[in-house]
Amino acid sequence: MPQVMEFKLPDLGEGLTEAEIVRWLVAVGDVVAIDQPVVEVETAKAMVEVPCPYGGVVTARFGEEGTELPVGAPLITVAVGATSLPAEAPAAQAAEAEGAGNVPRPLIGYGEDHSRPARRRRVRPVTAAVSAPVVAAPVAPAAPVAPAVPVAPPAPAGPVPVISPLVRKLAKDGGVDLRALTGSGPDGLILRADVEAALAALRAPEPAPAPAAAVAAATAAAQGERIPLKGLRGLVADKLSRSRREIPDATCWVDADATELMAARAAMNAVDGPKISVLALLARICTAALARYPELNSTVDLEANEIVRLPAVHLGFAAQTERGLMVPVVRDAQHRSPESLSAEFARLTELARTGKLTPADLTGGTFTLNNYGVFGVDGSTPIINHPEAAMLGVGRIVPKPWVHEGELAVRKVVQLSLTFDHRVCDGGTAGGFLRYVADCVESPAVLLRSL
Repeated sequence: MPQVMEFKLPDLGEGLTEAEIVRWLVAVGDVVAIDQPVVEVETAKAMVEVPCPYGGVVTARFGEEGTELPVGAPLITVAVGATSLPAEAPAAQAAEAEGAGNVPRPLIGYGEDHSRPARRRRVRPVTAAVSAPVVAAPVAPAAPVAPAVPVAPPAPAGPVPVISPLVRKLAKDGGVDLRALTGSGPDGLILRADVEAALAALRAPEPAPAPAAAVAAATAAAQGERIPLKGLRGLVADKLSRSRREIPDATCWVDADATELMAARAAMNAVDGPKISVLALLARICTAALARYPELNSTVDLEANEIVRLPAVHLGFAAQTERGLMVPVVRDAQHRSPESLSAEFARLTELARTGKLTPADLTGGTFTLNNYGVFGVDGSTPIINHPEAAMLGVGRIVPKPWVHEGELAVRKVVQLSLTFDHRVCDGGTAGGFLRYVADCVESPAVLLRSL
């Protein structure tokens, strides 16, 4: 008799503790090979296809598409070595396997970063060859549903057919009584869409509400819109909050005349060959400055109470996408030419826009270049991208009055800012770095002399 093995959501590395099911790649009854992708999930950083370490027949799947699962929650069960579904009910075996601590072998390409322990939530199977009815513990509603909500009449007392804890939280926050809803999922399972429809009905104005209904509607409106702080937005919030807690940062800034830099770029792009971006020229200046001031290409090891100066410059750059702000990383930027930097920036930016960046593309940075001038602003005091030690900010390059060679002229001026970890260096080092960057921007020949 084939052994039914449970495959759990693996540790995807880099402190990620949860993922959302985007698309199932297999169905119950399908035969899968070892390391065959079975589900596509979205983490706070990237879309990932998760391969299964077992070969055999899929006997159960856990979680609907759109469900968020913690690391360690069951994904599927597999009858190892089988070519068809076993006769016994695999769902019960899957439930027992989770409690028994059945651990599959590590998957190639996934890390084992346990710095943030996964939140354990039990997730019951949604689809199985033979499965018992879905059972969930009854949850008391946070607030009664207003009379105006067009939902089904209250069901008899008993378990509420809800699997996702996110659906429960959404209902609780919005004041929706789950017992009054009829789910649109399998076997009456209440889905997120059902709760959102109830919330929309709750917020919709009534043509002529009775006094009591009007009061309830006003109370719901006064609570405001609630947006879950999860996924990429939640990851950014955690990282920036940690940066503010741990890093004593300081910022210095300077205006620089970028006229000569823009002229040099125009001359370089006038000849045949790959075009060079302003960001690539600024990145090349950054790597040269970090070679002179290596204190800023470092990190702080709190456990060892040591500053760790890093040998390579893995340059992160801020990229705004539809999913939010991302910071792809250019590896070994200190060895790249402006042409190579331009090509790598373009490649990573396209991957970011299409949602195809991998966790490896978004981690391991040692210094960040933040070109917020693309948003039409001159200056900023950005938060350091933890655990890095510094970030160079670049504002918009605009014509401004400027004293050039003793005379007032209109020049292309940019504001440069450096936010740095005051533990790794003092103001003299930070000022020296920023001044060198500004000198290279004003006179690109300074950079050529330092190569």
